[in-house]
Amino acid sequence: MGSKLMSLSPLSLYILFHLKKANVDYAGSISKVIEVPIDKVVDELDRLEAAGLIQRRVGGSSIKRSEARFKLSDEVHKHHVYYELSREGEGLVRSLMRDPQELCKYFEYLTGHKNVLKLLLFLFEVENEHAGTLAKVVGDTPCNTVDLLDRLETLGLVTKVKEKVIKASHRKAKPKPETRTHHVYYKVSELTKMLIRYSGLRRAS
Repeated sequence: MGSKLMSLSPLSLYILFHLKKANVDYAGSISKVIEVPIDKVVDELDRLEAAGLIQRRVGGSSIKRSEARFKLSDEVHKHHVYYELSREGEGLVRSLMRDPQELCKYFEYLTGHKNVLKLLLFLFEVENEHAGTLAKVVGDTPCNTVDLLDRLETLGLVTKVKEKVIKASHRKAKPKPETRTHHVYYKVSELTKMLIRYSGLRRAS
């Protein structure tokens, strides 16, 4: 189980938690929730199916809304390829929800930094922050933290904030004297935000 976890991309990991929450769902719905192009979602669904962690829903492509918890009422009669967790996928998700330390190990393996999950949870709570403050959170230098943030951005876990100046109300950890200071700010991506919510990591923190 450990080797399969370490082989997953962050998007694949999210999809597993998404299907745990939704029961069954299809690529277009997953794509909308996390604002990721549908072709990327389809590719990850194919990989997860090949790995035996998800399976296509038996019983046709038309699923009742009571079965697909995230299905919109206007899509009840539309046909999609639906997926659900396999027994192995269900077991993996349950083990991760029981022991969040496994996710700490996953993110450390992915990035080579042991405090990645701590950083993501901090950003989730404060909404926007710059590398100088985040360096203190992870216990590293600002330079190394910028490199880490670049890696996390490549993985789709964080994004740069477009606004050059962040208002104090939009940055919960910001001290007053820095209200008009210009920095490059970061926030968690929609993928990370929903991963934290669906995995129960927010409660664990």
